Amino acid sequence: MTQSPSTPRGPRSAVFTPLDGATRSLQVARRLTDAILLGVISPGERLPTEAELAQRFGVALVTAREALSEIRRAGLVETRRGRDGGSFVLASSDTPTQVLTARLRGISRIELADVGTYEATLCAGAAERAAELASGEEATRLAHWLADADFTTARTAARNQGGFLLELAVISQSPRLVREQIRFQAEFGQLLWLGLGEQAIRHEVYGCNETIVAAISAGDIDLARSTVRRLLKTLTTWLLKTKERLERAA
Repeated sequence: MTQSPSTPRGPRSAVFTPLDGATRSLQVARRLTDAILLGVISPGERLPTEAELAQRFGVALVTAREALSEIRRAGLVETRRGRDGGSFVLASSDTPTQVLTARLRGISRIELADVGTYEATLCAGAAERAAELASGEEATRLAHWLADADFTTARTAARNQGGFLLELAVISQSPRLVREQIRFQAEFGQLLWLGLGEQAIRHEVYGCNETIVAAISAGDIDLARSTVRRLLKTLTTWLLKTKERLERAA
């Protein structure tokens, strides 16, 4: 039975925007993979048809078909025949880690460092504006949001860390920062949150989040900005070290 989409239109629209430059089935597959792992496309949900995917991404029909085959081989979707058939997202506790680890092998350390630097710059700008502009009510709401967030497992921590940084962008009162944060998380979010699989990293990141909330409440721009950068440096450093270990093992 197909589930009704429950995620906001913003993240979903970021998933299906046309690709830039030369299109490839791998680009489409990666975009869909990240959207599934991020939760933008939910387990049980039916994906658009091959023709609809081709139109939305601005690619040839054969490219969309190859992309669907790629994520099917990864165990993220299954295709059902018949009147109510189509490609449906599967729920799996193992596949996300396997897919993301494979993706980590396929990305260079230079690109990983660049991803971390870009997100740190983006979030630092949002934190700076949030500390400057947030009302007392907004600061309190953010504190309650974080207090209710579950960071006990890798999956819940990844989901809530992405949500926290998106909340920062919203409080910054910059629609551009919000849109860019959505776009970034749809493309790289789950890769960047891989380090949250370790309890020590989850504890450190959550502590940074608490400091950011306190800084915003106090209007401390410097502390909000520097703590966001420290948080992203922790996650990026973990990724780079893991990438290095994978390369040595290979």
